[in-house]
Amino acid sequence: MSFEFLVDYYPMLLKGTGVTIALALITVFFGTLIGILVSLTKFNAKGMLGKVLSKLADAYVAFFRGTPLMIQLFILWFGVPQLLHTRYPSFGWISAEFLVGAIALAINSGAYVSEIFRAGIQAVDKGQFEAGRSLGLSEKQTLKHVILPQAVKNILPALGNEFVVIIKESAIVSVIGLRDLMYNSDMIQAATFNAFGVYVVAAVIYFILTASCSKLLSVLEGRLHQDA
Repeated sequence: MSFEFLVDYYPMLLKGTGVTIALALITVFFGTLIGILVSLTKFNAKGMLGKVLSKLADAYVAFFRGTPLMIQLFILWFGVPQLLHTRYPSFGWISAEFLVGAIALAINSGAYVSEIFRAGIQAVDKGQFEAGRSLGLSEKQTLKHVILPQAVKNILPALGNEFVVIIKESAIVSVIGLRDLMYNSDMIQAATFNAFGVYVVAAVIYFILTASCSKLLSVLEGRLHQDA
């Protein structure tokens, strides 16, 4: 085992790490947004339209939690362009591979985040909702100002775990050619024939990213509990 390859190839690892971080941040943002919208849709299932949207939300969650992420990625990367007879565009530094990878990860993560938020909302005592209503707040105001702040504190550990999972699962986008940390590690391994050394370094980098994310979320969780 040798790590001499780092002298020549560390720029590739740094560049791949940057792509992985950017992909994870975008996925976390849009995945959380999707999850919140889906959970609120299921929470406010009133009227015919509300019930229809709630059923669609249930189907979305069931499908994306019940099928492999790689299949979802392949459907987006290979299936959709074939179906629509088109190709994915690139936007400056955002390549088609990055775009599809971010969409696939965000949609998949949104299904899990929606269930995390739903569980967090349901964990808040029903008396809190009644208290908000008795103070003259509307249903939406009560949800926004009373229920959601408490729900966020309840779900932060589970949400933090989902963020860590996203960083690790982002490695799967290398199969469609996105030059992330995993893809560049494969390229270095193919050039140096040093599989053990290269993948150990990649594993350490992924560990540093996930451990840093976990630490930041632990600090945030502690501050939220102090403010409670």
